Amino acid sequence: MEINVNTDNTIDRHQGLDERVRSAVESSISRFGEHIRRVDVHLSNENSQKHADGSNYCMMEARVSGYAPVVVHAHADNLHLSISNAADKLKRALDSALGRLNDKKLREPAPMSADVEPEADKNLTSNS
Repeated sequence: MEINVNTDNTIDRHQGLDERVRSAVESSISRFGEHIRRVDVHLSNENSQKHADGSNYCMMEARVSGYAPVVVHAHADNLHLSISNAADKLKRALDSALGRLNDKKLREPAPMSADVEPEADKNLTSNS
């Protein structure tokens, strides 16, 4: 699984930040590894001059084989918290999306036979 980290000009990008992002993503979604080709992470601080609460933003987009991309967003007071929250959201979103895919694969339509009369029809006819 490839993990790409992208930042805007308001975030000071360094090796420690990249490792933090990779660690959070891998620990959250490692069990989906065979289904996920790539995860793109975008980090920004929407109000860098004002230092407003909740201005740190993390968006994660997982590219899943045979499925539409799964995208989550998280805002938080600090960057590490927004990364952690987005990783948790991505785990839940992938659980839901891949769970539905597996359910569809396992479900088989009930066989319908023209020869068999339904029980309800048998009770409606009487010989008296």
